[in-house]
Amino acid sequence: MIKIWLRNAALFMGFVVSSQTVKAQQADFNEVGRQMAIMLQNSHFARLPYDAQLSHRFFEEYLEGLDFQKLYFTQEDVDGFQAKYADRLHTLLLQGKSMQPAVEIYDVFRQRVAERTKQTDELLAGDFDFTRAETVMMSRKDAAWPKNEAEAKKVWALQIKEAVLAETLRRETLTKLAKEQGKDDPGAENLDPKKKIALRYKRLLASIQDVDDEDIANYFLSSVATAYDPHTDYMSFREMNRFKDGMKNELVGIGALLQAEEDGATVIKGIVVGGPADKEGTLKLNDRVVGVDSEDTGKPANMTDIMFMSIDKVVDLIRGTEGTTVALKVEPAGGAPGETKIIKIKRDKVELKDEQASGELIELKNAAGEMKKIGIITLPSFYADFDEGLTKSSVDVEKILNRLIAEKMDGLIFDLRNNGGGSLEEVRRITGFFIGSAPVVQVKNTLGQVQVKDSDDLKPLYTGPMVVITDRSSASASEILAGALQDFNRAVVVGESSTFGKGTVQQPMDIGRMLPLFAVKDKAGYLKVTIQKFYRPSGSSTQMDGVVPHIVLPSIMDALDVGEVHLNNALEHDRIRPAAGFRPEDMRSLFLPRLKELSQDRVEKSKDFDYVIQDILKAKDRLKKNRISLNIAERKRELAESEVERKERNAERRARFEKIAQEDAKAFKFFKVTLDDVDAGSPIKAYDPSSENDDNMRRAVDKTESLDDTPKWPTGLNPEKREAIAVVTDLIGLIDNAKMAGILKNDGEIR
Repeated sequence: MIKIWLRNAALFMGFVVSSQTVKAQQADFNEVGRQMAIMLQNSHFARLPYDAQLSHRFFEEYLEGLDFQKLYFTQEDVDGFQAKYADRLHTLLLQGKSMQPAVEIYDVFRQRVAERTKQTDELLAGDFDFTRAETVMMSRKDAAWPKNEAEAKKVWALQIKEAVLAETLRRETLTKLAKEQGKDDPGAENLDPKKKIALRYKRLLASIQDVDDEDIANYFLSSVATAYDPHTDYMSFREMNRFKDGMKNELVGIGALLQAEEDGATVIKGIVVGGPADKEGTLKLNDRVVGVDSEDTGKPANMTDIMFMSIDKVVDLIRGTEGTTVALKVEPAGGAPGETKIIKIKRDKVELKDEQASGELIELKNAAGEMKKIGIITLPSFYADFDEGLTKSSVDVEKILNRLIAEKMDGLIFDLRNNGGGSLEEVRRITGFFIGSAPVVQVKNTLGQVQVKDSDDLKPLYTGPMVVITDRSSASASEILAGALQDFNRAVVVGESSTFGKGTVQQPMDIGRMLPLFAVKDKAGYLKVTIQKFYRPSGSSTQMDGVVPHIVLPSIMDALDVGEVHLNNALEHDRIRPAAGFRPEDMRSLFLPRLKELSQDRVEKSKDFDYVIQDILKAKDRLKKNRISLNIAERKRELAESEVERKERNAERRARFEKIAQEDAKAFKFFKVTLDDVDAGSPIKAYDPSSENDDNMRRAVDKTESLDDTPKWPTGLNPEKREAIAVVTDLIGLIDNAKMAGILKNDGEIR
């Protein structure tokens, strides 16, 4: 699905980029499309034939991007578009005429959404019979398009019926939980289920209608790009600015977390500690922003009504240049109905500290009662400032690693979970911290030419025992690091069944530079194009296959279609020869057979991993059936069964977690290793990992979430992290024993 859906669904930080508001005439997107088509033919790794078959891909990607659940277009619509455009979109692009079909198709989509919204209001005005033996598909991704408008209305009626039933049951569940726990009922504060569903689609319709040529070009040209492969993309001017600033981990704005509410307002859900909004002090959590004057003119006519506006456009209104002021029209949380006030905030730089590298040091007693120190480095992404080079993840990781070494850690865990990648140069340097001067990654271009990228460091910074944790979200640069350390037998990889499987390299290209000399270049956007594939030092690509851990842990993600292999138009997996200079360490020094045996024994005895396996089987069964009942009695029976299971699990966990927490208190001591403390040369601070306090942001309390009485992981250690600590502790012990027995030399060589 293309970016329109991501924008509607996601939460966006109210941080904004430093850039002047562009008021000049925007680029001709017909010409932008023409130049992009030429760039794709000349630059994309796959060198796909530019023909009618590729044109059909453009067409299918655009329709799927707009209507991925096949709820709006009918087969009659699709047949009409197909006959008119499917075979010749590639030609229209080169002729500079692609915006005509893009706009025409989008206009029909907009019309269909308006029709479904009108039908929604009509359905909600009546009553629903939840006693029938009806079902609805959970996912229509692989379903056929409704053959005509009459069938589309039938399909839609079932969707709305399910939405009302789900919201009604959700409300009843909240009320029941609140009563059981003696807490305020959050359901009582919510809108009537029918009203809530009506507003949900009103917001959707508003976001679909509030588009300009740049938006439509973005949707269409993104579909053209992803027809080549999932990671080739068209990025609008706004998106490229956000991408660059996200890579810096520093943005310019007010420092607030925004969330779109279904009643149309934008609510303040978080305020960054020390950020502009926090320093100004007037804006509060749960305040509702209903208007924005981007330039603080003080004129009512310049206060833009943002009710039902998409979050990304609200952010665009708030963003501006460092040092300038934005005025927000706010309905104060807890204020009288209709009460509003104007809050003026000076924009400034905001550090995204939650997205920076961070460290921990754990002191623990091993099975022999010996005290060991385990260092943990968590890296959310391989970030880098592409413009000024002031921010680099490798510099931050190096600082934390050196501090952990100075604290005399006995083993290291490098946590790459949820790390989607980033800068190729940053991962190359970070890998060198552990293998020294050696091949980190190989990159092959479209001509088949292979370049080996070595690390910079002549000697590794750290040579001790090491574990890398991965999951399905570990992608791209994360897979380079995990794959290289695995190839060199330098670390034990622990995690979900595989990483994401993205083995391609993208390069952003400014399309404006390719436009004719006197053409308007403002907001032309960028083509982020796949130019290379990367390969591990051993010669295997991570494309599709990802990195398979040495020690695989059960995960609910195993039941879901997550990963490159499930994406449209993904490039194939292949191999090349091993890199010159690839000389792995002796695999025996990792003691993998024994580590796997010890881990498997723990996992088999783990009640939490047993719960995960049960959930995997249930999720697979539900997804296979792909049907959900619209019979309220059936749904209540299912909910009752789930509630019984939830309570049984929670009761079991409470008793067990209490014992584990008591044991942890005797066995563990935790210390934070932050970049601020490292830079200041401050002592590392002891902390309680079970505390959920966020030092970097004050967050609004969610009353619904507060009703979740599932016990928190003891000592803040989920099963995956706890197992990684156990594995690295085992590894330290096995290495120590091997050295004492004279089997292993101090340099890691097996005798």
